[in-house]
Amino acid sequence: MDIRAILAGLAFALMWSSAFTSARIIVADATPLAALTLRYLISGLLGVAIARMLGQSWHLTPAQWRATIIFGVLQNAVYLGLNFVAMQTIEASVAAIIASTMPLLVALAGWVFLKEGLKPLAIAGLVAGLIGVALIMGARINGGVDLFGLMLCGIGVAALTVATLSVRGATSGGNFLMIVGLQMLVGCVALAIATALFETPRFTPSWALTAAFAYTTLIPGLAATFVWFWLVNRIGATRAATFHFLNPFLGVAIAALLLGESLGARDVLGVLIIALGILAVQLSRQPKR
Repeated sequence: MDIRAILAGLAFALMWSSAFTSARIIVADATPLAALTLRYLISGLLGVAIARMLGQSWHLTPAQWRATIIFGVLQNAVYLGLNFVAMQTIEASVAAIIASTMPLLVALAGWVFLKEGLKPLAIAGLVAGLIGVALIMGARINGGVDLFGLMLCGIGVAALTVATLSVRGATSGGNFLMIVGLQMLVGCVALAIATALFETPRFTPSWALTAAFAYTTLIPGLAATFVWFWLVNRIGATRAATFHFLNPFLGVAIAALLLGESLGARDVLGVLIIALGILAVQLSRQPKR
């Protein structure tokens, strides 16, 4: 892994982890589903336009359309929609910690439901991740965290896990950026329906809302996606996924720095244990040389 790939991986982890803090700022001044619908409309149109300028086609294979629809609904609408709703009542750091367990849940679900073998290092990583989550959530529940918001985040990361397992390899064949743009537009449609059913849209204009919305649309929404696909093409998906181990630490650190969220000793210990667990799971999947 060369220095450019390492820097790209660090940049991706930083952008991904920062999305929870910007989302927390957005939902303070706007209804979550309406804000997310608008975000995906803008980022989806931009993504499709950029893909077209790069010569990519929207004539996808059946497998690519299936991946586009599944990911658009489960990741963009269900996972992020529920996280945005939840962050009206829970801290960004809590949402980031729950979301960052996705690699652990994918490994666990693959083992339980798809009968995929797990190496001893991966099993140790799963156990460590469970212990880390228990440490943090035990302290937060005792501290009065909103259980409904916690449940929404849990359902969201479960939906993301299902989506990840459902579309493995389905995006092969090119047109990666086009697929991402179309996934965002699928999420936009699903969220627009949810907004009409469950929300009365409200936006209270502020500089914080404008900056956070622009940031989350362009940086975690588009730039992180472009960096991720560049990284996957350079070093492969398995090695690229190793950088996910940074997400718990960065998500908590950014929320503490920008939002002033509390960070106790149990939080630090739990985040470290989760990060090591994710790293163990990802390293266990590395191909032997």
